[in-house]
Amino acid sequence: MSLAEQIENKINAEFSPSFLQIENESHKHRSGSGSSHFRLVIVSEKFIDLRLIARHRLVNNLLTEELAADVHALALHTFTAEEWQLRGEQATQSPRCS
Repeated sequence: MSLAEQIENKINAEFSPSFLQIENESHKHRSGSGSSHFRLVIVSEKFIDLRLIARHRLVNNLLTEELAADVHALALHTFTAEEWQLRGEQATQSPRCS
């Protein structure tokens, strides 16, 4: 199972997202390959009444093993369904690494 699949399985099991996007952005960084940089867009009702930092802590705590072993960078975009709809179902893109 790939690292992206591991992340996807954990996110689905914990957050039951109505929308989940996992993007391997490793190609945008100096290493240029592999699976060390990810961008996650998660839309879940579990984020209702939570501040951004609390949402990110939940995701980071869930992915402790992956962050310790393989993941170098994790861009998190966490929304409730209402927030996602108000944003036109769009999250900002990550900038290229210099």
